[in-house]
Amino acid sequence: MNPGMKLFYHRNIYDPEKTGPLFLDAMRDNVRHHMEHCPEYKQILDRAGFYLESIQTIDDLYKIPPIPTLFLKRHTLLSTDKRPMFKSTTSGTSGRVSEMGLDWPSARRGLGMVLGTFFTHKLVSPRPTNYVVLGYEPAKRNKIGAVKTAYATTYAAPALHREYALKDTGEEYVLNLDGIKDRLLRYEKSGHPVRFMGFPAYFMFLLRELREAGITLKLHPKSMALLAGGWKQFLSEQVDKPTLYRTAEETLDIPDSRIREFFGAVEHPIAYFDCPNHHFHVPVYSRVIIRDEKLNPLPYGTPGILNLMTPMMTSMPFTSVMTDDLAVLRPAEACGCGIPSPWFEVLGRVGLADIKTCAAGASEIMQAAAGSIKINLLK
Repeated sequence: MNPGMKLFYHRNIYDPEKTGPLFLDAMRDNVRHHMEHCPEYKQILDRAGFYLESIQTIDDLYKIPPIPTLFLKRHTLLSTDKRPMFKSTTSGTSGRVSEMGLDWPSARRGLGMVLGTFFTHKLVSPRPTNYVVLGYEPAKRNKIGAVKTAYATTYAAPALHREYALKDTGEEYVLNLDGIKDRLLRYEKSGHPVRFMGFPAYFMFLLRELREAGITLKLHPKSMALLAGGWKQFLSEQVDKPTLYRTAEETLDIPDSRIREFFGAVEHPIAYFDCPNHHFHVPVYSRVIIRDEKLNPLPYGTPGILNLMTPMMTSMPFTSVMTDDLAVLRPAEACGCGIPSPWFEVLGRVGLADIKTCAAGASEIMQAAAGSIKINLLK
């Protein structure tokens, strides 16, 4: 079994010390694979002056040039000529989308990650469950990754029924808040747990709707909320986590301990689930680097641009991607939950004007990959 497969089927998903050498080998293999099978990626690395032999220890991983998600939203890089098993895109809230396609090796690694993560965080249950999905109902024409992820997550516990905030009519999506209210009243009487899934903003909007309608529910004690995606275009209405969790307990009788959040991206398909203290610890499948405007790595506790690394993908060179999120990395002991890996906090989504120097610094590298195409990452 190659290092990548061993890594993604490691039993302890938070074991950075023992898996460090394995992660290093998997990353080196992954970079080598993409350099051999994706000419554009090799051109990016060559232009940056990168050579694989410079990666000798885990501390050298920062030398792998990160590709901004801004670039990936304009260009699709492939390391295979085979048709992908699975395709998805970002939601396109920024006006552009990124595409992700999984080949068989990537899918096998992803399955190992999903199994390890869901069992570790006790999200798998044999108990029949009702679902409220605070997002789109799946449809063939909808390729958004978050829609597929939400639907796939409903298999963590047998689904009795799924109610969607946005219902597919066959021609368009329509808002279904009244339908959710009616379903929740039925779910309360059914004697089965309810799982809410979606953006924190949508969850808060639903809680407000219920409160304004004078609806207070006492759901099954095994009910829970799985939230992801941040507040995106609703930043002006964002509430802090304690307020959100308190409102959920008052309105649905779901306590803080039954509300879980996770972080991920189409360009970096690793699931980061929060711990009991609601922090995103880094699993063995990835490493997190915080960079400054010159792309230099920053120490613990210093805010910067979030750079995510993983050897999961063999179909596309997503080995090291630089997001447009502002974040800070902290040591394991700063949490107190007992998980022995560092954790990061996303401070907000960085506007393009705020990352101008960072994007401009990477622009020269990115332009090399496009050949004769003129790229301006700031547009």
